[in-house]
Amino acid sequence: MTASFWPLILSGGSGSRLWPMSRRLLPKQFLPLISERSLLQDTVTRLQGVQGAHAPIVVSNGEHRFLVAEQLREIGVKPEVQVLEPVGRNTAPAVAVAAFHAQSRQPDACLFVLPSDHLIQDVPAFHAAIAIALPLAAGGSLVTFGITPSGPVTGYGYIERGEPIAEAKDSFQVRRFVEKPDLETARGYVSGGRFFWNSGMFVFQARRYLEELRRFRPEIAAAAKAAWDAGTRDLDFLRLDAAAFEACPSDSVDYAVMERTSASVMVKADIGWSDVGSWAALWDAGKKDEKQNVVHGDVDLRDAKGCYVRAESRLVSVIGANDLVVVETDDAVLVADKSRTQEVKEVVETLARKARTEHLTHSRVYRPWGYYENIDAGERFQVKRIMVKPGEALSLQMHHHRAEHWIVVSGTARVTKDDDTRLVAENESTYIPIGAKHRLENPGKTPLFLIEVQSGGYLGEDDIVRFEDRYKRS
Repeated sequence: MTASFWPLILSGGSGSRLWPMSRRLLPKQFLPLISERSLLQDTVTRLQGVQGAHAPIVVSNGEHRFLVAEQLREIGVKPEVQVLEPVGRNTAPAVAVAAFHAQSRQPDACLFVLPSDHLIQDVPAFHAAIAIALPLAAGGSLVTFGITPSGPVTGYGYIERGEPIAEAKDSFQVRRFVEKPDLETARGYVSGGRFFWNSGMFVFQARRYLEELRRFRPEIAAAAKAAWDAGTRDLDFLRLDAAAFEACPSDSVDYAVMERTSASVMVKADIGWSDVGSWAALWDAGKKDEKQNVVHGDVDLRDAKGCYVRAESRLVSVIGANDLVVVETDDAVLVADKSRTQEVKEVVETLARKARTEHLTHSRVYRPWGYYENIDAGERFQVKRIMVKPGEALSLQMHHHRAEHWIVVSGTARVTKDDDTRLVAENESTYIPIGAKHRLENPGKTPLFLIEVQSGGYLGEDDIVRFEDRYKRS
């Protein structure tokens, strides 16, 4: 039996069906949609108590690297490594890169592949399923977890089980994987009792996965190996070689390996699982009132039934509505029939085509040093509220097109302006003219808050020339 394993957390998803909460720079895995922790944090913490679990390997993109690092720090977890993908290439290359890393640490390393944005409500049953899967993986099998379907859902792939595995409880040979079915086909799958939802979680030895990947998709294995070999360390991150990884074909673990190998087995896992793939799925998973409503935030319901209502920044009142999804943020509101929430992705695509920004960021934008919030904007001006964490600093930078006026409202700022550095206290201000080389730091032990007023002919975030940055941003 494999005594230990490396959790592999895949954190590259965009979660566009959960707009307006989930956005490109703050997708659903970083949001507290179910509990007080984010989905990523829940994914990591539910492994606590599992014997033999190493520190996790996390794969994310560069845009989210500091979000991942900060959220893991908040729960007291230091990852084995955080791998940064220069571009998205689906799950098969990401798992391959992690497999090469795990093998470098332990020749017979076992990987437990976990999406970062799923819900598992029965943690003891989850741990029991892991205990069944690990010996199977140690014996050379590629293990997936099948979820007993609660109904004919068309949004999931399915696994048809084959013969039982005598030496392992609730385990079966995999007869076949099938695509997301239409409703009539899904009804047949559910009534037959031989089909399970494909959870997208896997357990296998790194060596065995790479053997099968080289057998079926050798070009993916070769490109992933080249990207890992030429990767470079950057702070606590491992940056894959961009050219090698961009040349890698895009494919999923399912298509590249699991559907082709004869070594795939399934462990039945009745663990209260959901991929949290839509607002309807969040309604399914939520705590309901006597009229089957799920609410979050400042919500007033009157004669409403079967609704999901989420208020993030203000009061939301719903009167006489059935089976609606209402999600409010400070810059966008979604109202949808609960049966059509899969179509939210089309709203995001429309926003992108129109070159809008509501699908990219919230009004609060997180940075490794803290965050800023957009307060107001007009022709040739923009107002932001900035928070800098204790001991952190923005880059040494300049702007070609805008000047900035900073007013400290709480804390003390250390401000560098060309060759001058001085402290700016609460209720004091300073002016940064166009072209001045400047830096903002928080030398104190409490968060620094200030108001920034920008003025000029162009106010885009790309008007930043960085000379020095402790976070090594370009």
